[in-house]
Amino acid sequence: MARGHDLHEYKGDIAMAMKDVAIVGVGTSDFRRLYADKSQKNDVYQLAAEAFRDALEDCGATQKDVDGLLCVNIKYGPFGDMTGLTGPGFVHDLEGTGRMSGVALQEACSLVESGAAHTVAVVYATNGRTAGLKYGGGDADPAGAYDAMYGMTSTGAYLSMMYQRYRHLYGAPEDALAPLAINNRANGARNPIAVFQQEITKDEYLASRFISQPLRKLDYCIINDGAVAFIVTSMDRARGMSKKPVRVAATAGRAELGRSYISPDFYYATSAAVAEDLYKKSGIGPDQIDCMQVYDNFLPTILFTLEGFGHAPRGASWEWIRDGRIELGGERPMNTSGGHTSESYMQGFALHVEAVRQVRGEAGERQVENCGTVQYMCVSPIVTSHIFTAD
Repeated sequence: MARGHDLHEYKGDIAMAMKDVAIVGVGTSDFRRLYADKSQKNDVYQLAAEAFRDALEDCGATQKDVDGLLCVNIKYGPFGDMTGLTGPGFVHDLEGTGRMSGVALQEACSLVESGAAHTVAVVYATNGRTAGLKYGGGDADPAGAYDAMYGMTSTGAYLSMMYQRYRHLYGAPEDALAPLAINNRANGARNPIAVFQQEITKDEYLASRFISQPLRKLDYCIINDGAVAFIVTSMDRARGMSKKPVRVAATAGRAELGRSYISPDFYYATSAAVAEDLYKKSGIGPDQIDCMQVYDNFLPTILFTLEGFGHAPRGASWEWIRDGRIELGGERPMNTSGGHTSESYMQGFALHVEAVRQVRGEAGERQVENCGTVQYMCVSPIVTSHIFTAD
Protein backbone atom coordinates (compact mmCIF):
# COMPACT_ATOMS: atom_id res chain seq x y z
CA MET A 1 0.00 0.00 0.00
CA ALA A 2 1.63 3.24 -1.10
CA ARG A 3 1.09 6.64 0.46
CA GLY A 4 -0.98 9.29 -1.24
CA HIS A 5 -4.29 7.46 -1.64
CA ASP A 6 -7.39 9.64 -1.65
CA LEU A 7 -10.42 8.93 0.48
CA HIS A 8 -12.61 8.02 -2.53
CA GLU A 9 -10.33 5.10 -3.38
CA TYR A 10 -11.60 3.24 -0.32
CA LYS A 11 -15.33 3.82 -0.73
CA GLY A 12 -16.10 0.68 -2.72
CA ASP A 13 -16.26 -1.72 0.23
CA ILE A 14 -17.38 0.69 2.92
CA ALA A 15 -20.52 -1.35 3.63
CA MET A 16 -18.28 -3.84 5.39
CA ALA A 17 -17.22 -1.24 7.95
CA MET A 18 -17.91 -1.69 11.65
CA LYS A 19 -20.36 1.14 12.21
CA ASP A 20 -21.91 0.45 15.59
CA VAL A 21 -19.19 -0.47 18.11
CA ALA A 22 -17.34 1.87 20.45
CA ILE A 23 -14.94 1.97 23.37
CA VAL A 24 -16.70 3.85 26.16
CA GLY A 25 -14.50 3.44 29.24
CA VAL A 26 -10.76 3.10 29.82
CA GLY A 27 -8.55 2.58 32.85
CA THR A 28 -4.84 2.09 33.46
CA SER A 29 -2.40 1.80 36.31
CA ASP A 30 -0.10 4.65 37.26
CA PHE A 31 2.90 3.04 35.62
CA ARG A 32 5.37 5.61 36.92
CA ARG A 33 4.36 5.10 40.55
CA LEU A 34 4.50 1.31 40.30
CA TYR A 35 7.92 1.37 38.66
CA ALA A 36 9.41 3.87 41.09
CA ASP A 37 8.57 1.82 44.19
CA LYS A 38 10.84 -1.19 43.79
CA SER A 39 10.02 -2.38 47.30
CA GLN A 40 6.37 -2.92 46.38
CA LYS A 41 5.43 -6.43 45.22
CA ASN A 42 2.36 -6.08 43.05
CA ASP A 43 -0.38 -8.68 42.74
CA VAL A 44 -1.46 -9.05 39.13
CA TYR A 45 -5.13 -9.54 40.01
CA GLN A 46 -5.21 -6.48 42.25
CA LEU A 47 -3.74 -4.42 39.42
CA ALA A 48 -6.33 -5.82 37.02
CA ALA A 49 -9.21 -5.12 39.40
CA GLU A 50 -8.11 -1.49 39.86
CA ALA A 51 -7.89 -0.86 36.10
CA PHE A 52 -11.32 -2.48 35.61
CA ARG A 53 -12.80 -0.30 38.35
CA ASP A 54 -11.36 2.82 36.72
CA ALA A 55 -12.69 1.85 33.29
CA LEU A 56 -16.19 1.36 34.71
CA GLU A 57 -16.05 4.69 36.53
CA ASP A 58 -14.79 6.36 33.36
CA CYS A 59 -18.01 5.53 31.50
CA GLY A 60 -20.43 5.49 34.44
CA ALA A 61 -21.10 1.74 34.31
CA THR A 62 -20.98 -1.00 36.95
CA GLN A 63 -19.96 -4.64 36.77
CA LYS A 64 -23.68 -5.49 36.50
CA ASP A 65 -23.67 -3.87 33.05
CA VAL A 66 -20.88 -6.17 31.83
CA ASP A 67 -21.98 -9.43 30.25
CA GLY A 68 -18.78 -10.28 28.38
CA LEU A 69 -15.27 -10.66 29.81
CA LEU A 70 -11.96 -11.12 27.99
CA CYS A 71 -8.97 -11.62 30.27
CA VAL A 72 -5.44 -11.38 28.90
CA ASN A 73 -2.45 -12.72 30.86
CA ILE A 74 -4.77 -13.41 33.80
CA LYS A 75 -7.44 -16.05 34.47
CA TYR A 76 -11.10 -15.10 34.48
CA GLY A 77 -11.92 -17.20 37.57
CA PRO A 78 -9.80 -15.34 40.14
CA PHE A 79 -10.51 -12.03 38.43
CA GLY A 80 -14.28 -12.53 38.43
CA ASP A 81 -14.25 -13.57 42.08
CA MET A 82 -12.20 -10.52 43.09
CA THR A 83 -14.37 -8.02 41.21
CA GLY A 84 -17.81 -9.54 41.78
CA LEU A 85 -18.16 -10.22 38.05
CA THR A 86 -19.18 -13.83 38.64
CA GLY A 87 -21.93 -14.43 36.05
CA PRO A 88 -21.01 -12.98 32.64
CA GLY A 89 -22.65 -14.50 29.60
CA PHE A 90 -19.35 -14.90 27.78
CA VAL A 91 -15.79 -15.34 29.07
CA HIS A 92 -12.48 -16.05 27.41
CA ASP A 93 -8.82 -16.09 28.46
CA LEU A 94 -6.22 -14.97 25.92
CA GLU A 95 -2.48 -15.56 26.07
CA GLY A 96 -0.28 -12.79 27.40
CA THR A 97 1.42 -11.68 24.20
CA GLY A 98 1.41 -8.31 22.48
CA ARG A 99 -0.34 -9.57 19.37
CA MET A 100 -3.39 -10.29 21.55
CA SER A 101 -4.16 -6.61 22.18
CA GLY A 102 -5.53 -6.18 18.68
CA VAL A 103 -7.14 -9.62 18.68
CA ALA A 104 -8.87 -8.91 22.00
CA LEU A 105 -10.54 -5.76 20.69
CA GLN A 106 -11.58 -7.59 17.53
CA GLU A 107 -13.16 -10.35 19.60
CA ALA A 108 -14.96 -7.81 21.80
CA CYS A 109 -16.33 -6.05 18.73
CA SER A 110 -17.51 -9.34 17.24
CA LEU A 111 -19.30 -10.24 20.45
CA VAL A 112 -21.15 -6.92 20.46
CA GLU A 113 -21.94 -7.01 16.73
CA SER A 114 -23.29 -10.57 16.92
CA GLY A 115 -25.35 -9.92 20.03
CA ALA A 116 -23.48 -12.57 22.03
CA ALA A 117 -22.76 -9.83 24.57
CA HIS A 118 -23.92 -6.25 25.00
CA THR A 119 -21.04 -4.80 26.98
CA VAL A 120 -17.59 -6.41 27.03
CA ALA A 121 -14.73 -5.73 29.41
CA VAL A 122 -11.21 -6.37 28.09
CA VAL A 123 -8.71 -6.61 30.95
CA TYR A 124 -4.94 -7.07 30.73
CA ALA A 125 -2.45 -7.14 33.59
CA THR A 126 1.17 -8.05 34.22
CA ASN A 127 3.53 -8.02 37.18
CA GLY A 128 6.59 -8.69 35.05
CA ARG A 129 8.85 -6.43 37.09
CA THR A 130 7.70 -7.93 40.40
CA ALA A 131 8.09 -11.47 39.01
CA GLY A 132 11.55 -10.72 37.62
CA LEU A 133 10.72 -11.61 34.03
CA LYS A 134 13.62 -11.32 31.58
CA TYR A 135 11.96 -12.06 28.20
CA GLY A 136 14.96 -13.99 26.96
CA GLY A 137 18.32 -15.45 27.86
CA GLY A 138 16.93 -18.47 29.65
CA ASP A 139 15.46 -21.72 28.41
CA ALA A 140 13.94 -21.43 24.98
CA ASP A 141 10.56 -22.77 23.92
CA PRO A 142 11.04 -26.44 22.90
CA ALA A 143 9.79 -25.53 19.43
CA GLY A 144 12.76 -23.23 19.08
CA ALA A 145 15.38 -25.42 20.73
CA TYR A 146 17.48 -25.54 17.57
CA ASP A 147 17.61 -21.73 17.43
CA ALA A 148 18.64 -21.57 21.09
CA MET A 149 22.03 -23.08 20.21
CA TYR A 150 22.74 -19.81 18.40
CA GLY A 151 21.51 -17.53 21.17
CA MET A 152 18.03 -17.01 19.73
CA THR A 153 16.22 -17.18 23.05
CA SER A 154 14.14 -14.03 22.77
CA THR A 155 12.00 -12.02 20.40
CA GLY A 156 14.63 -9.28 20.62
CA ALA A 157 17.20 -11.60 19.07
CA TYR A 158 14.90 -12.35 16.16
CA LEU A 159 14.11 -8.66 15.68
CA SER A 160 17.81 -7.82 15.69
CA MET A 161 18.36 -10.35 12.91
CA MET A 162 15.52 -8.91 10.85
CA TYR A 163 16.74 -5.38 11.39
CA GLN A 164 20.26 -6.35 10.35
CA ARG A 165 18.79 -7.65 7.10
CA TYR A 166 16.71 -4.47 6.71
CA ARG A 167 19.79 -2.28 7.12
CA HIS A 168 21.66 -4.33 4.54
CA LEU A 169 18.84 -4.12 1.99
CA TYR A 170 17.93 -0.47 2.42
CA GLY A 171 21.07 1.24 3.67
CA ALA A 172 19.71 2.36 7.03
CA PRO A 173 22.54 4.02 9.00
CA GLU A 174 23.56 3.34 12.60
CA ASP A 175 21.38 6.16 13.95
CA ALA A 176 18.29 5.22 11.91
CA LEU A 177 16.23 4.31 15.00
CA ALA A 178 17.28 7.35 17.02
CA PRO A 179 14.27 9.53 16.02
CA LEU A 180 11.94 6.82 17.32
CA ALA A 181 13.65 6.56 20.69
CA ILE A 182 13.85 10.34 21.01
CA ASN A 183 10.17 10.78 20.08
CA ASN A 184 9.00 8.19 22.61
CA ARG A 185 10.99 9.82 25.40
CA ALA A 186 9.77 13.31 24.48
CA ASN A 187 6.17 12.10 24.61
CA GLY A 188 6.80 10.24 27.85
CA ALA A 189 8.00 13.51 29.36
CA ARG A 190 4.52 14.93 28.68
CA ASN A 191 2.75 11.96 30.28
CA PRO A 192 2.46 12.02 34.08
CA ILE A 193 2.07 8.23 34.37
CA ALA A 194 4.93 7.27 32.02
CA VAL A 195 7.77 5.25 33.52
CA PHE A 196 10.47 7.32 31.80
CA GLN A 197 9.96 11.07 31.62
CA GLN A 198 13.43 12.31 30.71
CA GLU A 199 14.06 13.37 27.13
CA ILE A 200 17.16 12.01 25.40
CA THR A 201 19.50 13.23 22.65
CA LYS A 202 20.86 11.37 19.66
CA ASP A 203 24.26 11.17 21.35
CA GLU A 204 22.68 9.58 24.43
CA TYR A 205 20.87 7.11 22.18
CA LEU A 206 24.08 6.12 20.40
CA ALA A 207 25.87 5.72 23.74
CA SER A 208 23.26 3.18 24.86
CA ARG A 209 24.84 -0.28 25.10
CA PHE A 210 24.04 -3.07 22.67
CA ILE A 211 21.76 -5.86 23.86
CA SER A 212 21.53 -7.86 20.63
CA GLN A 213 23.52 -5.95 18.05
CA PRO A 214 22.46 -3.82 16.22
CA LEU A 215 19.72 -3.25 18.83
CA ARG A 216 20.57 -1.11 21.83
CA LYS A 217 19.01 -0.95 25.26
CA LEU A 218 16.99 2.09 24.20
CA ASP A 219 15.49 0.06 21.34
CA TYR A 220 13.90 -2.37 23.81
CA CYS A 221 10.56 -2.18 25.60
CA ILE A 222 10.33 -1.80 29.38
CA ILE A 223 9.63 -4.64 31.82
CA ASN A 224 7.17 -3.18 34.32
CA ASP A 225 4.02 -3.86 36.33
CA GLY A 226 0.58 -2.55 35.46
CA ALA A 227 -2.87 -3.16 34.08
CA VAL A 228 -5.21 -1.84 31.43
CA ALA A 229 -8.95 -2.21 30.94
CA PHE A 230 -11.40 -0.94 28.37
CA ILE A 231 -15.15 -1.33 27.94
CA VAL A 232 -16.66 -2.07 24.53
CA THR A 233 -20.35 -1.73 23.64
CA SER A 234 -22.68 -0.69 20.84
CA MET A 235 -22.90 2.91 19.73
CA ASP A 236 -26.57 2.99 20.76
CA ARG A 237 -25.68 2.10 24.34
CA ALA A 238 -22.55 4.22 24.28
CA ARG A 239 -24.40 7.45 23.64
CA GLY A 240 -26.17 7.09 26.97
CA MET A 241 -22.94 6.81 28.96
CA SER A 242 -20.95 9.53 30.67
CA LYS A 243 -18.01 9.91 28.26
CA LYS A 244 -17.90 10.63 24.54
CA PRO A 245 -17.79 7.25 22.77
CA VAL A 246 -14.88 6.45 20.48
CA ARG A 247 -16.06 4.54 17.44
CA VAL A 248 -14.19 1.52 16.14
CA ALA A 249 -14.58 2.59 12.51
CA ALA A 250 -12.93 -0.58 11.21
CA THR A 251 -10.59 -3.37 12.22
CA ALA A 252 -8.68 -5.96 10.23
CA GLY A 253 -6.11 -8.67 10.82
CA ARG A 254 -4.21 -11.57 9.31
CA ALA A 255 -1.72 -14.11 10.63
CA GLU A 256 1.72 -14.99 9.34
CA LEU A 257 2.55 -18.07 11.33
CA GLY A 258 5.83 -19.94 11.52
CA ARG A 259 8.23 -21.64 13.90
CA SER A 260 9.99 -18.41 14.82
CA TYR A 261 9.36 -14.65 14.85
CA ILE A 262 11.36 -14.18 11.64
CA SER A 263 9.64 -12.81 8.54
CA PRO A 264 11.93 -12.49 5.50
CA ASP A 265 10.00 -9.47 4.18
CA PHE A 266 9.45 -7.94 7.65
CA TYR A 267 5.73 -8.87 7.56
CA TYR A 268 5.33 -6.50 4.62
CA ALA A 269 2.97 -8.58 2.45
CA THR A 270 0.79 -9.53 5.42
CA SER A 271 0.65 -5.95 6.67
CA ALA A 272 -0.20 -4.62 3.21
CA ALA A 273 -3.09 -7.09 2.95
CA VAL A 274 -4.42 -6.01 6.34
CA ALA A 275 -4.02 -2.36 5.37
CA GLU A 276 -5.95 -2.81 2.14
CA ASP A 277 -8.80 -4.49 4.03
CA LEU A 278 -8.82 -1.87 6.78
CA TYR A 279 -8.79 1.17 4.53
CA LYS A 280 -11.58 -0.23 2.36
CA LYS A 281 -13.75 -1.03 5.36
CA SER A 282 -13.31 2.38 6.95
CA GLY A 283 -13.22 4.60 3.88
CA ILE A 284 -10.16 6.20 5.50
CA GLY A 285 -6.65 6.07 4.04
CA PRO A 286 -3.23 6.81 5.55
CA ASP A 287 -3.36 10.51 4.70
CA GLN A 288 -6.56 10.92 6.74
CA ILE A 289 -4.92 9.62 9.94
CA ASP A 290 -4.31 12.32 12.56
CA CYS A 291 -2.37 10.20 15.06
CA MET A 292 -0.74 6.76 15.07
CA GLN A 293 -0.30 4.28 17.90
CA VAL A 294 2.26 1.72 16.74
CA TYR A 295 3.11 -1.46 18.62
CA ASP A 296 6.78 -1.09 19.50
CA ASN A 297 8.08 -4.06 21.42
CA PHE A 298 11.37 -3.18 19.70
CA LEU A 299 11.89 -0.03 17.67
CA PRO A 300 12.59 -1.68 14.27
CA THR A 301 9.00 -2.95 14.40
CA ILE A 302 7.86 0.63 13.85
CA LEU A 303 9.80 0.89 10.58
CA PHE A 304 8.29 -2.37 9.34
CA THR A 305 4.81 -1.17 10.35
CA LEU A 306 4.94 2.23 8.68
CA GLU A 307 5.94 0.64 5.39
CA GLY A 308 3.49 -2.26 5.49
CA PHE A 309 0.56 0.06 6.25
CA GLY A 310 1.38 2.58 3.54
CA HIS A 311 2.46 5.49 5.69
CA ALA A 312 6.05 5.44 4.43
CA PRO A 313 7.67 4.19 1.21
CA ARG A 314 9.04 0.67 1.33
CA GLY A 315 12.64 0.63 2.49
CA ALA A 316 12.58 4.33 3.37
CA SER A 317 10.64 4.62 6.63
CA TRP A 318 13.91 5.35 8.44
CA GLU A 319 14.13 8.53 6.34
CA TRP A 320 10.39 9.30 6.53
CA ILE A 321 10.41 9.49 10.35
CA ARG A 322 13.03 12.26 10.39
CA ASP A 323 12.60 16.06 10.53
CA GLY A 324 9.74 16.06 13.03
CA ARG A 325 7.14 14.24 10.96
CA ILE A 326 6.17 11.85 13.81
CA GLU A 327 6.56 14.34 16.64
CA LEU A 328 3.74 16.15 18.43
CA GLY A 329 2.83 19.00 16.09
CA GLY A 330 4.20 17.10 13.09
CA GLU A 331 2.41 15.67 10.09
CA ARG A 332 1.56 12.37 11.79
CA PRO A 333 2.26 12.24 15.55
CA MET A 334 3.06 8.76 16.81
CA ASN A 335 3.01 6.96 20.18
CA THR A 336 1.96 10.10 21.95
CA SER A 337 1.96 8.51 25.42
CA GLY A 338 5.60 7.43 25.12
CA GLY A 339 5.02 3.97 23.70
CA HIS A 340 6.51 0.76 25.02
CA THR A 341 9.98 2.22 25.53
CA SER A 342 8.86 5.17 27.69
CA GLU A 343 5.30 4.91 29.03
CA SER A 344 5.07 1.19 29.81
CA TYR A 345 5.07 -2.23 28.22
CA MET A 346 1.43 -3.21 28.40
CA GLN A 347 1.77 -5.29 25.22
CA GLY A 348 -0.30 -2.93 23.09
CA PHE A 349 -3.22 -2.45 25.47
CA ALA A 350 -2.15 0.96 26.79
CA LEU A 351 -1.73 2.15 23.20
CA HIS A 352 -5.44 1.46 22.71
CA VAL A 353 -6.22 3.60 25.74
CA GLU A 354 -4.04 6.40 24.39
CA ALA A 355 -5.96 6.24 21.10
CA VAL A 356 -9.23 6.71 22.99
CA ARG A 357 -7.87 9.62 25.02
CA GLN A 358 -6.58 11.35 21.89
CA VAL A 359 -9.95 11.12 20.12
CA ARG A 360 -11.70 12.36 23.26
CA GLY A 361 -9.26 15.26 23.60
CA GLU A 362 -8.14 14.10 27.04
CA ALA A 363 -4.38 13.74 26.49
CA GLY A 364 -3.28 16.95 28.19
CA GLU A 365 0.13 18.26 27.17
CA ARG A 366 0.51 15.53 24.56
CA GLN A 367 -2.86 16.16 22.88
CA VAL A 368 -2.85 16.16 19.08
CA GLU A 369 -4.73 19.21 17.83
CA ASN A 370 -8.12 18.44 16.24
CA CYS A 371 -7.56 14.71 16.54
CA GLY A 372 -10.44 12.94 14.82
CA THR A 373 -8.83 9.72 13.57
CA VAL A 374 -6.30 7.44 15.27
CA GLN A 375 -4.84 4.25 13.82
CA TYR A 376 -3.51 1.41 15.95
CA MET A 377 -1.13 -1.00 14.19
CA CYS A 378 0.57 -4.15 15.42
CA VAL A 379 3.03 -6.02 13.21
CA SER A 380 3.81 -9.46 14.61
CA PRO A 381 2.93 -13.08 13.74
CA ILE A 382 -0.67 -11.83 14.00
CA VAL A 383 -0.93 -8.45 12.28
CA THR A 384 -3.86 -6.29 13.39
CA SER A 385 -4.96 -2.71 12.92
CA HIS A 386 -7.96 -0.55 13.83
CA ILE A 387 -9.07 2.97 13.03
CA PHE A 388 -10.78 4.94 15.79
CA THR A 389 -12.91 8.01 15.15
CA ALA A 390 -15.13 10.40 17.06
CA ASP A 391 -18.87 9.68 17.08
